[in-house]
Amino acid sequence: MKKRICLALGALVIVMSIFSPMLVWAEPEGENPGGSTEPPAVEPTEPVTPTTPDTKPEKPNNNSNKNNNRNNSSSKNNSSSQNKNNQNNDSNNAQQQTPADTGVNEPEAESSIEKGVASIIFTHDMHSHLDSETVVKNGKNTSQGGFARMATAFKEISPDYKNDSFVFDGGDFSMGSAYQTIFEGYAAELRMMAYLGYDAFTLGNHEFDYRSKGLANMLKNAVSKNKAGDKLELPKLVIGNIDWDKTLAEKDLAEDGANLQQAFKTYGAEESYTVIEKNGVKIAVFGIFGKQSDEYAPESGTYFKDQINTAKEIVKAIKANEKDIDMIVCLSHSGTAEDKEESEDEQLAEAVPDINLIISGHTHTELDQPIKVGDTVIASCGSYTHNIGYVTFKKDASGKYSLDTYRLIPLNSSVEEDADTLNQLSYFRGIADSKYFSKFGYSLDTVLARSKIIFTDINTFGQKQGEDTLGNLLSDSYIYAIKKAEGKDYENVDVAVVPSGIVRASLPLGSITTADAFNVLSLGTGADGTPGYPLVSMYLTGKELKALAEVDATVSDMMPEARLYISGMSYTINSSRLILNRAVDIKQGVGEEATALENSKLYRVVADLYSCQMLASVKEKSYGLLSIVPKDKGGNMVLNYEDYILKTGKQELKAWYAVAAYLDSMGTVSSKYKEAEGRKILTDSKNLGELLKQPNKVGWLARLAVLIPVIIILLIIAIIFIKRRKRDANMMFSVSERQKKAIFAPIKKQKNIFAKKNKRWFK
Repeated sequence: MKKRICLALGALVIVMSIFSPMLVWAEPEGENPGGSTEPPAVEPTEPVTPTTPDTKPEKPNNNSNKNNNRNNSSSKNNSSSQNKNNQNNDSNNAQQQTPADTGVNEPEAESSIEKGVASIIFTHDMHSHLDSETVVKNGKNTSQGGFARMATAFKEISPDYKNDSFVFDGGDFSMGSAYQTIFEGYAAELRMMAYLGYDAFTLGNHEFDYRSKGLANMLKNAVSKNKAGDKLELPKLVIGNIDWDKTLAEKDLAEDGANLQQAFKTYGAEESYTVIEKNGVKIAVFGIFGKQSDEYAPESGTYFKDQINTAKEIVKAIKANEKDIDMIVCLSHSGTAEDKEESEDEQLAEAVPDINLIISGHTHTELDQPIKVGDTVIASCGSYTHNIGYVTFKKDASGKYSLDTYRLIPLNSSVEEDADTLNQLSYFRGIADSKYFSKFGYSLDTVLARSKIIFTDINTFGQKQGEDTLGNLLSDSYIYAIKKAEGKDYENVDVAVVPSGIVRASLPLGSITTADAFNVLSLGTGADGTPGYPLVSMYLTGKELKALAEVDATVSDMMPEARLYISGMSYTINSSRLILNRAVDIKQGVGEEATALENSKLYRVVADLYSCQMLASVKEKSYGLLSIVPKDKGGNMVLNYEDYILKTGKQELKAWYAVAAYLDSMGTVSSKYKEAEGRKILTDSKNLGELLKQPNKVGWLARLAVLIPVIIILLIIAIIFIKRRKRDANMMFSVSERQKKAIFAPIKKQKNIFAKKNKRWFK
């Protein structure tokens, strides 16, 4: 009997240890990960605080790969973790399988931070890179980044970092990997930040990629799901310069603005700043949204106040209300630049000198040494979780906190991935698979193709002018996917366009997975509200295609995100030619088969939704010198690009899916992508014939600009010549008169004498 009781108790313990983790990330039933549903009106009852199990739950096998022979490769987005943790993509299992919360009932860790030292860990521009990713260095794949490595690095700073160190993020924590597909409904990024112990964060422009409604859903669901099971302390949201009054006053923005404002209240983000105390140091933290960030979030549906004026007001309020504050920290999504006139955070530091530390996001800047403006320290650690930043401040003799140490900690393969964090991530990966990627016939781990080609690293992609094989592959994929989607009804696509600004990742060596394909073109959402920009079909004239080439040739040198990679066209860029007239020999096709573009002919052109919307601004940006007006098949101006979104079945044809389908069709990436094929030819010829040939509107205007002064100069010369001739003529006339006087004066005198004598004679 005793033996049976012991066996039963043992079985009970095992069962409890297996299923207790499910309490941590368990979701309320009936939730939509896409975020279209609001969180429940009645808050779920909090579960009993779970204990840490002695054994880890058994990891399920991946049974949802597209083909059975495609299940052994690593993913760029999860290179290490995927090999360690395969997921079952069945939706029921995705909702039930939950990893352990290692932050509960753990033994107390000892602090390694000296009492009274401000120890600050920071990140920014993480862009949903929760997993590690594979990048090519020195011709080999290497794994870097990811939250599992972050967890390890945090603990190496201090085993008790959650209690003795501040952890901050400077915005753009979302949008850039598969996790963003469940951004609205499951708030994966924010909840994982809570799991790692972040104290505060601000918003970046990409948090508005799903518009204000999407952001509102994310904040509400983060709160509701945390109360349902996570039992984690969510980080404070600080952003001080949203102009609620102006937003709510505009009729078209009022409803969504009010919804977002309510979401802020639900999240507890009503104040312009927050105060956090750790390790005997009290810090006031506020957030700022920069001017350029505002420009990069055209669909935010939200107005923002001037960040410098707002910062002045907030700092004034902090100094007035918080008498015992040791430091003021600003989480700024504004960025820095080499040109100080464009370096928003340097301007902020100069204008508001009472800020001790600015964590500078948005520009993805990696500062090995901080920028110092007076007593203000500006810190940046780069993007995509490739590094974390660490800075400490100590109290000096005057009682002020001054910079003590500053360093960036690389999260490369030398940093071990934390196993418990990997378990947490596996849950969200399962949801992303079941709720999004399964609709396209893929899982995140599906191996689409294998590659022996070293494609351009994303950190250098688009930075230099010229053809790029990664850009070639992406633009070619659009045409392939449309052929596949339209089938027998396919209408020839003449040109496909991919701007460098929408490309967010490169492709690794070896196995390329669905996660890799998604990461390359991961931004945005479509008219259907689902993640990923869809492809749009439109028509441009041959003349407008030439203008498009000129955008690439000239504008992209000043704005690299406008660098274009085009399928179906070729041209030469002569950097010695006049600005806005550098693209010549613009043809449809490549090589010997290329033909001249007809100025008035309509050509079918395909690009992603965002890029199409940006085309309309070309005329404005070029002051009317270049004009591109997208049209429909009949030549009528396109007024709403969403009406021309392409579909595969009932689903929008997403740009990332085009890449995935194209890679899948090849199996092995074609050798044609090893080298450039002549789509863009660069030259700096100063030959007069090359400089003057094929002038466009700008070229003719330049000729006129040169010709008019020449004509004026010639006219001036002609006038001077005529005047000189006239003066010379007058001089000649004057000389002849004098000569006449000299000749005829004696004669006249004699005549007068004779006349007088005659008078006497006749008298």
